[in-house]
Amino acid sequence: QVQLQESGPGLVKDSQMLSLTCTVSGGSITSINYAWSWIRRPPGKGLEWLGAITYDGSTRYSPSLKNRTAISRDTSENQFSLQLNSVTPEDTAVYYCVRIIYVGGILLPHSWGQGTQVTVSS
Repeated sequence: QVQLQESGPGLVKDSQMLSLTCTVSGGSITSINYAWSWIRRPPGKGLEWLGAITYDGSTRYSPSLKNRTAISRDTSENQFSLQLNSVTPEDTAVYYCVRIIYVGGILLPHSWGQGTQVTVSS
């Protein structure tokens, strides 16, 4: 059973960088047919997909956040990370790391971390 757990600071200063790490257990981030993504839920709003890194290290980003977002991985630690630059209070949200499965031509969220609250203070 794959498990994902987010870690990182819960409070970030306005204009600085948000950095989170997802530690994966029970499965390898290099296994084929999976992608590893970051999704967030701002207070009172719906889920928003930020981006993902695939099993071979390719990255894809939400167009609205592309210029501020970087996703990377450390295969030796079975971890992947999110960096979101130049944050504002609008980036306050619960952040989730999520495993995405590609099967039958569709992409499906499959396994979720518990989420971590990140607050951007002005």
